Amino acid sequence: MVMVKLAKWVPTVLVFITFLVNGSFALFTPSDNYLIACGSSKSITFQDRTFVPDSQHSSVVLKTTNSIVASSNSSVPLPIHQSARIFTEKASYRFQVEEGRHWVRLYFYPLPNSGHNLTSAAVTVVSDEFVLLSNFTFGNYNGSYVFREYAINVTSDTLTLTFIPPTGSVAFVNAIEVVSMPNDLFVDQALALEPTAPFSGLSELAFETVYRLNIGGSLLTAQNDTLGRTWENDQKYLHVNSSVVKVSINPSSVKYPAGVTPETAPNWVYATAEAMGDANVANSNFNITWVFTIDPNFSYFIRVHFCDIISKSLNTLVFNVFINTDIALGSIDLSSITNDLSVPYYKDFVSNASADNTLSVSVGPDTMADITNATLNGLEIMKISNALKSLDGLSSVESLLPSSESNKNIGVIVGSVVGGVVAIALVGLCYCCLARYKSKSPEQGHSWLPLPLYGNSQTITKMSTTSNKSGTASCISLSSSNFGRFFTFQEIQDATNKFDENLILGVGGFGRVYKGTLEDGTYVAVKRGNPRSEQGLAEFRTEIEMLSKLRHRHLVSLIGYCDERSEMILVYEYMANGPLRSHLYGTDLPSLSWKQRLEICIGAARGLHYLHTGASQSIIHRDVKTTNILLDDSLVAKVADFGLSKTGPALDQTHVSTAVKGSFGYLDPEYFRRQQLTEKSDVYSFGVVLMEVLCTRPALNPVLPREQVNIAEWAMSWQKKGMLEQIMDKNLTGKVNPASLKKFGETAEKCLAEYGVDRPPMGDVLWNLEYALQLQETSSALMEPEDNSTNHITGIQLTSLEPFDNSMSMIGGGVSGTDDEAEDATTSAVFSQLVNPRGR
Repeated sequence: MVMVKLAKWVPTVLVFITFLVNGSFALFTPSDNYLIACGSSKSITFQDRTFVPDSQHSSVVLKTTNSIVASSNSSVPLPIHQSARIFTEKASYRFQVEEGRHWVRLYFYPLPNSGHNLTSAAVTVVSDEFVLLSNFTFGNYNGSYVFREYAINVTSDTLTLTFIPPTGSVAFVNAIEVVSMPNDLFVDQALALEPTAPFSGLSELAFETVYRLNIGGSLLTAQNDTLGRTWENDQKYLHVNSSVVKVSINPSSVKYPAGVTPETAPNWVYATAEAMGDANVANSNFNITWVFTIDPNFSYFIRVHFCDIISKSLNTLVFNVFINTDIALGSIDLSSITNDLSVPYYKDFVSNASADNTLSVSVGPDTMADITNATLNGLEIMKISNALKSLDGLSSVESLLPSSESNKNIGVIVGSVVGGVVAIALVGLCYCCLARYKSKSPEQGHSWLPLPLYGNSQTITKMSTTSNKSGTASCISLSSSNFGRFFTFQEIQDATNKFDENLILGVGGFGRVYKGTLEDGTYVAVKRGNPRSEQGLAEFRTEIEMLSKLRHRHLVSLIGYCDERSEMILVYEYMANGPLRSHLYGTDLPSLSWKQRLEICIGAARGLHYLHTGASQSIIHRDVKTTNILLDDSLVAKVADFGLSKTGPALDQTHVSTAVKGSFGYLDPEYFRRQQLTEKSDVYSFGVVLMEVLCTRPALNPVLPREQVNIAEWAMSWQKKGMLEQIMDKNLTGKVNPASLKKFGETAEKCLAEYGVDRPPMGDVLWNLEYALQLQETSSALMEPEDNSTNHITGIQLTSLEPFDNSMSMIGGGVSGTDDEAEDATTSAVFSQLVNPRGR
């Protein structure tokens, strides 16, 4: 009898053990779970969940002076759309919650026969801190419904959602969800792309779900997801539908590791995937690409989900992941990370829209892999709130809500302020006394952080302090160095109209760049750093160290800096025509002529040549690309962004050993493999720029067939066939001297040599580009020079290059500002030998 009873329980025990192994037994139970049917008189069941009327929920306070209840018995898209609450004036819902991340989900459907034309309603919704919707209308939705999902970090014991109708109109909502989520579902940091750097502070931002895909699987709803999320099928976002083959396993076979749970993504997501299929392209090494339309005014949080369910053995699947044209994960081998098959893994990134207001995600095989395949299981794309704490538009909560209607308890705030004034006054008095005492000390600290002298080998990190045991100062404050003009923070605010969003010129890993106007009317570019980023701190120091010692017509000039109030702000000369890239593709700017392109490349080459040879020790830029070549109002090219620059090797060294930094697509493959940096790494990157200038397309474009993804590889294949004209910008057809194009192609080919020793120095590159320009301007009678007379990269003694080196004025081992007239004389000296190319 006992054995029979044990046998009866064995299956149950085995099932329980299986749940333990798979990690799916500990389902998350939200501490807050508000499911509200707005305007309804009865509870509504939807997706196995019960939505309670807003008038009956004891923990929800609806504050409104005038609202209307509407309902419909006619056909509606979803059960929760059968009723709505319509607001003719400002109204709010207040929820009692625990602190932490919450889902906020809003359902909208403009009910017919409600007494109002809800399709023309302009809905604005704000939380305590964030703008969720701003004047959202339903005119373009053709009778369909709208669903919005947000992830908000609540920092108090209440969450207030306020609905604001425009004057003379209404706002409405059909249903609301406010549900707790695990606080570790979204961590504080992700990897930012373009440039690659850690992105911190996500816990302080709000997200809006834009896309959530179950790759290779069917629609998943709250019935399949412990957090009530919806995962849609990916088919309509595939760039080439035939490029994939669907793969699936039994969901119970998914083995969750530590740190990944069903709350990360349901096992149904990890149990389906897509791998490479027959894309009907010439080269089988293509990428699978998904393309999404997004708002270019925001950054995006991107989470990619993987689970190797296609491999038969470990370490056989190696592939790359691209986001837009940036490589997010290179040569990823899932089984080497998870140590098993069918084990979930995910990775988080932060990126922006591409030039055409889209965001693309691609996976493709690694060229060194034995098996040609790639896979993806799930994908989440979420909009990140901007600097105004908005997810829709450029209005802040403060501008939409009068201060008298602050979402905090006014009485508590007033009491706290009154009580705190005395404490602040006392602290301020003590601080002033302490500051006065310190001002008399010879070792006064700086308001932000001391910077080492140019060339100092010490490393600065956050919160670091300097010591001086030897009695000789190794570090000095910015204010005592010749780093240009010191700007007060107030001057910077005045110049940028308090960092007006409309004045943003661009956004990078260091921070935002604003157009500013100084008190004398001079335009400047103001780069405001993110103090939370160690990458930004290092870039701030490097940029000042480099540019404060460099002056050249083809380098962007540093005007000054500001380091008040823990800010990291750099002020540069304003470049009216922006980055070279925007003149090549992605905008509606006029196409550049071949002569203009050559002159721009020559200008950039001069700047790089000066960096490599003009100082007592060479400087390697390390991030040469078309976005870092800026154009002034006369289209004069200047090299910019020295945040990743590195002092070159000493005379007795051949390279600098350093971690790989730069932008994928432009990275020197030898530097990437060996982590050995030389001036030739800049030469390779400049070769990519030359091809980009010729072909007017990004350095990496994962949407294209595999053989076209990398412009360096693709263009080189045409160059070696002598058919470069086949891939050049169509706007140049018939306008380029063949001899000039040939010389340009040869120069780019030498720059893109696989090994640095085979690449020319920048001086040779500059000479050849000037020669290509001279060929373009030469009469047709001189268009066919002898081949050996034009090859000044290998095997020829370049005595004509000596004037370039001699034009640099060396004082005490340092560099003084170059003389433009001397440079022009140098150029003339070279051109004098180019008037008749047959004479050389």
